Amino acid sequence: MDFMTKLERKYGKFAISNLTVILIVCFIVGYLIQIFQLDAIYIINLNPEKIMQGQVWRLITWILMPPSSTNLLLVIISLMFYFHVGQTLENVWGDFKYTMYILSGVVFTDIGVMATYLVLKVCGLAEYASMYALISDVSTYYLCMSMFLAYAFMFPDMRVMLYMIIPVKVKWLGYLDIVYLIYAILSYGLIGYYPGMVTIIMSVLNFILFYFLLKGKNRVSAAHRKRKKTYKREVRETQILTRHKCAICGQTEEDNPNLEFRYCSRCNGNYEYCQNHLFTHEHKK
Repeated sequence: MDFMTKLERKYGKFAISNLTVILIVCFIVGYLIQIFQLDAIYIINLNPEKIMQGQVWRLITWILMPPSSTNLLLVIISLMFYFHVGQTLENVWGDFKYTMYILSGVVFTDIGVMATYLVLKVCGLAEYASMYALISDVSTYYLCMSMFLAYAFMFPDMRVMLYMIIPVKVKWLGYLDIVYLIYAILSYGLIGYYPGMVTIIMSVLNFILFYFLLKGKNRVSAAHRKRKKTYKREVRETQILTRHKCAICGQTEEDNPNLEFRYCSRCNGNYEYCQNHLFTHEHKK
């Protein structure tokens, strides 16, 4: 029994159902705040200095900070895409593993930001720590990226329409995201902005951990998806097979839903008749 299965058996009751819907609603609320009440952003964002002053709600409310975009069409497309990604992971992993994945992304981000701030304070860089608190405007960009990386790992051969035109396998987009993350981390390192490096690494640490915990166990190939689709179709076809058929006229409940069917106890065998022939047929001996 693997580690995640053990956790699920013990703490599965705490899983959050429909977590993807909750996330999308949070993103929508965040976009509305940015449009109609921009000042409220500075009350809910992940500011470690304010958290140390007692505003602990920021450890959770920063989830309302959506992936940045100013184009309404791109916002709608991204919300629909992340909804699909989240729902797929939720269906494949189950509520518990998906809840663990998202919450670990949130917790790791909180730890990374708070630890960086405290280290700067302890090292006597109070002004640098205050500056970091102001510019560590963490959004859910990297949290969403970690969701997509998990999706690309699970469904490497799935195709998406890039720019609504170009079909691309998600694994290549996943590789591009990894290259971008490495580039961003190295860029911060070259300019000496180490807090930025820590923030990025901690934001996607959930993907790194889950990759090794679930490596090879939940990857869904194109052949597996095809078999699953075929199986579901066969099940549906089986479910609509006729249950009752008159031995005289051959009518079924699909031909006439109002018909009633009965077995005849005087016939030698399992012969079934509709209500019109139950008492008028010739008994089979």
